[in-house]
Parts: sequence; structure tokens; C-alpha cells
Amino acid sequence: MRGLDFIQIPTSLLSQVDASVGGKLGVDFNGLKNFIGLFQNPKAVLVDPNFIDTLTSEDHRSGYAEMIKHAMIRDRNIWDRLTSLDSWKNMDQENEIYESILIKKDVVSQDPREGGLRKILNFGHTIGHAVETLSFATDQPFLHGEAIAIGMAAEAILSVDYCGLPNEDARSILTYLNEVYDGLDTNLLSRHDEIVEFLHSDKKNKGGKLQFSLLKEIGNCSWDIAVSIDDIKKSLEAIQRDWK
Repeated sequence: MRGLDFIQIPTSLLSQVDASVGGKLGVDFNGLKNFIGLFQNPKAVLVDPNFIDTLTSEDHRSGYAEMIKHAMIRDRNIWDRLTSLDSWKNMDQENEIYESILIKKDVVSQDPREGGLRKILNFGHTIGHAVETLSFATDQPFLHGEAIAIGMAAEAILSVDYCGLPNEDARSILTYLNEVYDGLDTNLLSRHDEIVEFLHSDKKNKGGKLQFSLLKEIGNCSWDIAVSIDDIKKSLEAIQRDWK
């Protein structure tokens, strides 16, 4: 009957700063992530940071990946603030969650249907979703944020060549992601052809070309950047080689 009104009350960090805002409703289908879906905004989103205390350390860290992404694509000051902490766990949780939600809200308000600007929210997700999907068939699948951390690292490498991301910014990103998400098993990244096969199913592709959202600098992101398969494979090799 044309759908229901609903209110979101997200109880994980991942859903508080990402999934609950923007109206995307997706279903995994035929082994592909979020392959079927639509846009429908809730009447309200109620966020209580106290729910975060109920999460495992791994789930907490998984959600943090989206907060890092928001800073990288939109706000250098937040990036500098988060990366200056002795530990990401010591952040001012209520304030940082609020600031992260505001970034996503601002972007989706300007581009509700992902015709342009909203694509910057896909930074790290093109490779990240492919890695995550491939991991579903293993004994130890990645949490979403873990896969996205790997995706952001790989796409930061691509950003240097394709968008002129300064090497200093790229090193800062790779070092920080490696510190926060240390211990991930990256052997899966050697399965280049399978990852590329999943990339070909990504919704952002145009005319058979693999399209990425990449960084010009920390806080400034471009979209619809065509990237070669060879360079994607090289970025995966670099992450697998250097990840702790």
C-alpha cells in the first residue's frame, strides 16, 4: 500500500553515522551487495550514543571507518582532529558522531538520488564492497568497515595518480588506516580477477568503464573517475604487501 512511514533508531556506530541517513534501502541479491533497492527517507532518525557501549570492539571499529571517510571526503579539520588523538577510542564520541552525521546529511540533502555530489560518499566503497562481497564466501568474512578501510587505502593510492592527491596526504591516510585496522588478513587481495569481476557489477560504472570517487586532497573528493584494471590490481598488491 505504497509503503509505511518509519523512524530509524540506529544502535550501532555504523548505522548511526551512515546507513540511517540518506534513505537508501538495499538488499543483497545473487551474491552482490545492495544490488536491489530504492530510496525512502524515514520520518526521523533518533541517535543515542550510549548504544555504542554495547558493541564489541570490532563492531565499534567497523563503524568508525565511515566517520574517517566522511572526514576524508569533506572536512580536513575533522580528519586532523581525529588523527591527532592518542587512540581513536578517545574521541569525543557524542560530538564526533554528530559532526559525521551532519556531513552525510549535507551531502544527501544536496543530491538525494546520487546524480553527482552524493557519489563522493562512495570513496573506499568501490574496492571495499568488492572485497567485502568476496569475503562472504570465506570462513572469516570482513566486517563492512574493515573492508571499507582496505578500500579507502587502495583508493588513496589510486587518488595519487588519478586526482593528484599529494603524497603526504596519501601517506597520512595509509599510515592511519594501518594503525587503526591492524591485524586484518589481506591474503584475499591476491584474488585480483575475482575482485575485478565484482567491480564490474558496481552501480557507478558507465560504458563498461570502472568509475571511482577519488580524493584531490583530504577534505576534497571527485567522482566519476575512470580507472584501469591494471592500476586497481597494483593498488591491491601494494595494500597486501604493506598491511600489518
